[in-house]
Amino acid sequence: MMLSSKLRTALTSLALMSASATWAQTPEIFKGADLANGESLIAEHQCVQCHASKVGGDGSAIYKPQGRINTAGFLRGMVSQCNTMLNMQMFDEDITDVAAVLNRDHYRFTE
Repeated sequence: MMLSSKLRTALTSLALMSASATWAQTPEIFKGADLANGESLIAEHQCVQCHASKVGGDGSAIYKPQGRINTAGFLRGMVSQCNTMLNMQMFDEDITDVAAVLNRDHYRFTE
């Protein structure tokens, strides 16, 4: 099915506006984060399995947006703490990438 030029332009504009709105809601600390890298590192370091062993179930109970972690900076700090305690040897950019994924999937901080 061929799309008309006007429809294609409208769809492209809509997609760009949606991406811009999402980008504007991203905390400054996570702008430019590589989410694919963060997802890969979460899988590689078996974060979900570790959290499940600590809190049971699927491990998601460890994420409490209204609890102890109440800012994007503090979320990044907790990921950094895991990195240090478990000697994962992630670089600063990797820590930011992982925290950005956690923010997207669980916390949704906007500032």
